[in-house]
Amino acid sequence: MKIVILDGYTENPGDLSWDELGKLGELTVYDRTSLTDENEAIERIGDAEVVFTNKTPITKKVIDACPTMKFISVLATGYNVVDYQYAKEKGIPVTNVPTYGTASVGQFAIALLLEICHHIGHHNDSVHAGEWESSADFCYWHYPLIELDGKTMGIIGFGRIGQTTGKIAKALGMKVLAYDNYPNDRGREIAEYVDLDTLLTTSDVIALHCPLFPDTQGIINKDTIAKMKDGVILLNNSRGPLVVEQDLADALNCGKVAAAGVDVVSTEPIKGDNPLLKAKNCIITPHISWAPKESRQRIMDCAVENVKAYLAGAPVNVVNK
Repeated sequence: MKIVILDGYTENPGDLSWDELGKLGELTVYDRTSLTDENEAIERIGDAEVVFTNKTPITKKVIDACPTMKFISVLATGYNVVDYQYAKEKGIPVTNVPTYGTASVGQFAIALLLEICHHIGHHNDSVHAGEWESSADFCYWHYPLIELDGKTMGIIGFGRIGQTTGKIAKALGMKVLAYDNYPNDRGREIAEYVDLDTLLTTSDVIALHCPLFPDTQGIINKDTIAKMKDGVILLNNSRGPLVVEQDLADALNCGKVAAAGVDVVSTEPIKGDNPLLKAKNCIITPHISWAPKESRQRIMDCAVENVKAYLAGAPVNVVNK
């Protein structure tokens, strides 16, 4: 059995091992495959039976051109890069990795928030540049510093990751509000469930942890921003298209939104004309919330188990049953 990984570099830039997957078949790993040239994906899949992708699209054309392909696995939770409905018509199960980065993504959301509150990176650079050594005072700060205790965090999307972020916020002394279509008892132990308007109007910090669906695309826009407190802080390390980026940039530049921390944008890699690049008080990181080694190892382990289950005739984590 031939196994092909179309874009394995971000999952494993060299600090993990593909050996367990290689034990299951003849394995070929490509670091990157074109996101736009379907013919390259077709050529690389060839006569493989099992195909892994992270961000390389597997379209109807690719599926039709690779008749030996019997199993598709996504090295991530999101699976919109695969035409999974057409794959279903062709009898090809598509699997994903449903849980791997809960702790790391929640931790990263708080890291963005703490950087906004304390500007640690900036002040570290300042000290190393000699500013403290030449200071007339024993301390200095270039930005207002923010204490989170007693403030309110509103979390849009309160599943596993949202609840992890909420737990940390609560430990910092924050009141936690949550907006989610499916309230549950575990969530109630952490937060108070409220409607979206209540969350928008009462939160000092708003964190996005919802999936990207038609009804959540652009959920942060000029209208929802207008309902927020003046000086609110916005965090997004979920999905870039949840935010209308020009509207957020405008709100940052006029001070309605005091600061934003984003790990995702609408088009990745980011384009040079993205309005957030020139917006005031906007921290942007290159989609790395998911990337600690521990999280990537969980992806690797789940990928192996997905193939083993397929070979046993009982596929798991199938998104197109």
